[in-house]
Amino acid sequence: MNHPMTLRLILGDQLNEQHTWFNDVSSSVTYVMMEVRTETDYAQHHIQKVLGFFSAMRNFASWLRSKNHQVIYLKLTDDKNLQSFSANLQVIIASNKFEKFEYQLPDEYRLDQELALFCATLTIPFSAVDSEHFYTSRNELGDFFQGKKTFIMESFYRNMRTKHNVLMDGSQPVTGKWNYDDDNRKKIPKNHVPTAPLVFKNDVSDIHDELILSGIKTIGNCQPKAFIWPINRKQSVALLAYFIDECLPLFGTFQDAMAPNQWSLYHARISFSMNTKMLSPKEVINAAIAAWEENPERISYNQLEGFVRQIIGWREYMRGIYWNQMPAYQSKNFFNHQNKLPEWFWTGQTKMNCLKDAINQSLDFGYAHHIQRLMITGNFALLAGVHPDAVDAWYLGIYIDAIEWVEITNTRGMSQFADGGLLATKPYVSSATYIDKMSHYCGTCYYSKASKTGEKACPYNSLYWNFYDQHEALLLKNPRIGMMYAVWRKMAPADKTALLEQAQYYLNHINEL
Repeated sequence: MNHPMTLRLILGDQLNEQHTWFNDVSSSVTYVMMEVRTETDYAQHHIQKVLGFFSAMRNFASWLRSKNHQVIYLKLTDDKNLQSFSANLQVIIASNKFEKFEYQLPDEYRLDQELALFCATLTIPFSAVDSEHFYTSRNELGDFFQGKKTFIMESFYRNMRTKHNVLMDGSQPVTGKWNYDDDNRKKIPKNHVPTAPLVFKNDVSDIHDELILSGIKTIGNCQPKAFIWPINRKQSVALLAYFIDECLPLFGTFQDAMAPNQWSLYHARISFSMNTKMLSPKEVINAAIAAWEENPERISYNQLEGFVRQIIGWREYMRGIYWNQMPAYQSKNFFNHQNKLPEWFWTGQTKMNCLKDAINQSLDFGYAHHIQRLMITGNFALLAGVHPDAVDAWYLGIYIDAIEWVEITNTRGMSQFADGGLLATKPYVSSATYIDKMSHYCGTCYYSKASKTGEKACPYNSLYWNFYDQHEALLLKNPRIGMMYAVWRKMAPADKTALLEQAQYYLNHINEL
């Protein structure tokens, strides 16, 4: 029986060696992968993000070839590269006389649309298959919350645990308790030295040269001869193993902690490997659970539950929200914020210690952990009234693990409250108090954490009260923040005025902070 000559597209975030596509080797099937300008240019990406994706893609193409699959691979600098998926696919299908086109469902709405439009122009049969990565389907969250006014991550998380039998004893959680947040999230003690991160030394200077040659605009720093991120499955598995052996025993305890010049702490840093599908969530969770079962004295249950929650709860939840709410989600701006991002978001040149550390770290490594993103850079952007589009573009560009489905929900929803509370039950804003509670930034900062007004008053303090004052009409009825308004009302009028004037001064001179 003759099989139709089939072309299968693999996107840069579909590097899943375990996909059923690859079980059979057939001379009638060709895989195509491509580096295109439409992907490098839709945001200004961190140089390490582009290097990471392209090196991982090239490694994946080599792996396919080593298994005797037929591969067409278009590099960015290839003469015949037309720099978009649709244009390249058109030519490849026509010139190679392919009789069928197949692709894996993309995780980004924009690519889903692009490929659907492209397929509508085809005169040959086409089909799409699942990427076989997530625990959930695209529509599962929407179906789960159908008819409900609010989405609650906790109920989704419990459903996921039950459905997939993760840390369950029949219909109950193994310990009788679902949530161990109270045992987690402590500040790092002053003299505590965290485990050094595992980094790789990949030579990606050939790709780096091609990026320079192509004139692609990037942000951030890199060492092309010693690229630190995993660029294949083997390295990704090694990073996961290192996390479980070295970091998981203290992961939960310090998952919200921050310390100057400690960019990795006890975090897994496997999000890039997972978001490119070099690792699957299932194998990550199974590896963590197996380590705990093997050594419960070393890995306490609260560390494990905190980690499992991030993957089977939060990650899957964010994806579900994304597919339930797009494309309207990308233009939500609940507070009608219009300001620009401060210029120092691109340079790290600010006198505020916490922001200087988080931004410079992001520029150096293409990485910051969730509290640095949420409560340092995100918190400041929200207090400063920055337009969510600008915040989105920055986060999407600067982080190596940022793909729209996970970035936009975390940024526009969780961090900026631009969806009006669909995702978060309250805006995540704080004064210096929280930052000091969770970090060691404030003690040596140019600004005073205790001062609300005056020359060196911490900007977070006045901007915090200004935010609540500005948005009282929208937030007053929120049950989680009524207390803040009670405090605000009790303040002396002169103190209120001083705070608002201080905030206004900082907003007017934001690039000098």
